[in-house]
Amino acid sequence: MLKRLVWCLVPLLGCSGIIEGQRSISMEEAEAVGVSGLRRLTRVELEATLTELVGETQPLARTLLPPDPTDPFDNDYRLQLASTTLVDSFEELAKQTAERTVADPVRRAQVLPCMPTGANDATCFRLFVRTFGRKALRRPMADDEVERFMSLHALGVEKNAFDTGVTLALRAFLQHPEFIYRVELGTPTGQTGVQGLNGFHRATRLSYLLVGSTPPDWLLERAAAGDLSTRDGVRTAAQRLLDDPRSKNQVERFHALWLGYHRLPHAAQLTAAMQAESDALVDRVVFDRSADYFTLFTATDTFIDGTLATHYGLTANGTAPAWTAYGSAPRKGLLSHGSVLSQGVKFADSSPTQRGIFIRNRLFCQEIPPPPPGVNVDEQPTSTSPCKKNRYSAHASVGGCKGCHDAIDPIGFGLERYDRQGRYRTTDDGLPQCAIDGEGDVDGTTFNGPTGLADALIASGQFEECITTQVFRYAAGRREEPRDHAFILRVSKQFIASDRKFLDLMVELVSDDAFAFRRDEEAL
Repeated sequence: MLKRLVWCLVPLLGCSGIIEGQRSISMEEAEAVGVSGLRRLTRVELEATLTELVGETQPLARTLLPPDPTDPFDNDYRLQLASTTLVDSFEELAKQTAERTVADPVRRAQVLPCMPTGANDATCFRLFVRTFGRKALRRPMADDEVERFMSLHALGVEKNAFDTGVTLALRAFLQHPEFIYRVELGTPTGQTGVQGLNGFHRATRLSYLLVGSTPPDWLLERAAAGDLSTRDGVRTAAQRLLDDPRSKNQVERFHALWLGYHRLPHAAQLTAAMQAESDALVDRVVFDRSADYFTLFTATDTFIDGTLATHYGLTANGTAPAWTAYGSAPRKGLLSHGSVLSQGVKFADSSPTQRGIFIRNRLFCQEIPPPPPGVNVDEQPTSTSPCKKNRYSAHASVGGCKGCHDAIDPIGFGLERYDRQGRYRTTDDGLPQCAIDGEGDVDGTTFNGPTGLADALIASGQFEECITTQVFRYAAGRREEPRDHAFILRVSKQFIASDRKFLDLMVELVSDDAFAFRRDEEAL
């Protein structure tokens, strides 16, 4: 009975919201507006949101929900497929969260804005629905929506238990389409297929991008007051969000997903040390020093503990994590970190091909086509020589493989002096007769090791636009389309003009007019 009531209530709640006045835009402005579909909260976003709303500290979303696909980000709505398993998982998530919240006096007090006088206190229940609903749905609730929840209060009265209604209401909210998904209906703009976003939509976009969680009360208040309807208002709100400590975690997570080190195939202690090293450098460049973003790739020291220092062959500054100079070691910046050098592994070793694809995809934003039909990518390259470079060179010269391998393998060869855990070496693993020269090439520029690759990357003139493109993908929850290029190029130029301050890039992106609208997806 209780389960049926919750599920019957959810579809009736609708997708109503606060509608702002229609804003007309020109055809030229409309052309720059990209597609925006129905985005589901990721497991990480859900957990942050549940912590904010009900004080949940257990990783219930990661425990109960299926993993989010990553390519490389975990929020691409075009990969978010619905299933019966997903629906059942959300039902269980809502049930456990609601019951745990009501059973905990501190968390119960967090969601209830009043002290009920008894099981039949309809005034307190109505206030709870309105205040919690505003936070959960990220917008004010209409009167008729609030009244629909009173059927849950009636069930609590019937059982002489105010908390029964609260528990059911929480379950309903946490299964509500507008809680699980970021619904952006928008209002007409005068241009076919382009909708203007109201302040609550913009608040949601800002908050989940910059702090990774639901909009705080002050941001919802600004949305209600119309403060997010102007570029300056959005910039002011974005700056305040970036002052929130949670923004550091969000920027760290962006980089970890972009460069693949949110998961590493190493023992827990080594994985944690590598991730902490990279997070520390990101924090120092982006937040502590607000430095030129290229410093992330040219830094001459790194944050490591004694274990990781030994792993890299460096002299540690004690056993605790500390900033340590590379000195004469052939390392600098993020590309020297074990976290990044752990990417592109195959056959239990570093793969020049996979590393080349990784660099092309993630740092040059160039897509490498799949191999021709009939090519067995799970078969190790072979040749008469046991040495890896000879084996890969022989493999790359076969038939239609040569063109792509010529574009990617030379990049990987330039990183071969670093193994799959980022340790320096001069010969192939277990093959002392196979010396590694570490010479690589990217688009005609020769380099040696991650230090040379960083220099080549910066000198290419392509890096700023690729960084902006990756941020766009993370913000939009999808890959770019041709109509997005003008927006990306505009923000990229502003990024360069700001002396490549990463937080300025974020602010410019969210305050651009294109961020305030959405284009309907075309019907299939």
